[in-house]
Amino acid sequence: MAPIFSLIFLISVAVSAAVSRDYGFTVELIHRDSPKSPMYNPSETHYHRLANALRRSISRNTAALTDTAEAPIYNYRGQYLMEISLGTPPFSILAVADTGSDIVWTQCEPCPNCYEQSAPMFNPSKSATYKNVACSSPICSFAGEERSCSAQSECLYSITYGDSSHSQGDLAVDTVTMGSTSGRQVAFPRIAIGCGHDNAGTFDANVSGIVGLGQGPASLVSQMGPATGGKFSYCLAPIGNGTIESSKLNFGSNAIVSGSKAVSTPIYTSDSYKTFYSLKLEAVSVGESKFDFPVVSSRLGGEANIIIDSGTTLTLLPTDLYNNFATEISDSINLQRTNDPNQYLDDCYSTTTDDYEAPPVTMHFEGADVPLQRENVFIRVSNDAVCLAFKAAGQDEDNIFIYGNISQNNFLVGYDTKNMSVSFKPADCVSM
Repeated sequence: MAPIFSLIFLISVAVSAAVSRDYGFTVELIHRDSPKSPMYNPSETHYHRLANALRRSISRNTAALTDTAEAPIYNYRGQYLMEISLGTPPFSILAVADTGSDIVWTQCEPCPNCYEQSAPMFNPSKSATYKNVACSSPICSFAGEERSCSAQSECLYSITYGDSSHSQGDLAVDTVTMGSTSGRQVAFPRIAIGCGHDNAGTFDANVSGIVGLGQGPASLVSQMGPATGGKFSYCLAPIGNGTIESSKLNFGSNAIVSGSKAVSTPIYTSDSYKTFYSLKLEAVSVGESKFDFPVVSSRLGGEANIIIDSGTTLTLLPTDLYNNFATEISDSINLQRTNDPNQYLDDCYSTTTDDYEAPPVTMHFEGADVPLQRENVFIRVSNDAVCLAFKAAGQDEDNIFIYGNISQNNFLVGYDTKNMSVSFKPADCVSM
């Protein structure tokens, strides 16, 4: 899962013939708190959901890190949900789509050590295209350094996330088919997946597993290969109080981000964290005041100093940069200071209206200035308070800094893993 504030995508996948050329397609991303989400709880208020998201995210950050189809995305408690189907015949699951991890896995029968799951589990014996991977197969390397072999010489995977959640089981191949809003289905045969028989942690009972969208070879994006040209993009609609708008997840030719106001910044590959999309944030400005990213040792190494993660809610900055940024905001905004009623965020202001004025904020990435809207900077935490959607994340080399999904709301964000760039373009994600 992403290091903090995980993003859940519900991916829609079903079985068909092999994809041999670059199709463009888009899938819907369902926010976890949307009434369209199966996890939607009508008895919870918007602020209860927000508090739950912050609680989950902050607890994740305290743990050490381990190593032109169209589908909607729906927001669920700061996360985004996708529906996918596995196998032949297609078996629908809900999975966490995570740009901060690689392997695609789901809970599988038999599952003697699984977390509680509301929906039926995937049964590999009922899929005509399911096959366990032999330890001698090159595909076994997708399981990473923690792979092992069963008594039958079949490949086993084991993955642990930053919040100590884990999944262990068989590495296998099966068909993943993704539906689109056009009605056409696109199938990807022989996708390496983890069939989890021992899974535990902070997983929701309505979620069956995780779909990794990171840079590693086991990620869904990497395994799609030539079919997507290494491109995907998303447009994350902000979650409102009871809104049902969906966002979009795009692949291949549909994922190109270009035109007026589109800017791009290089992706760096970290020697230590090859999964992450690592960027270089040079400075943050508030109005005319510009604050450079401090020279700090980063676990990412090289030029990169921050990762972009659609699965993290807040943007996490070095302490010195955050303090300068927050002080300038406080000096520039005509609102009274207050406390976060949930006690998660540090810089909050009293207001019962959404008509308040805020100073302009720009994120200065290498080669790409990204001007934020007020809704990218502040998050409403109660009827009478808003807080900065940013947090200090320490200053030393043990920290990884994160550009979170609130900062990305209402931007078309495109990833091009061939040309190694991330692009940003302002957009109205609800209307796309």
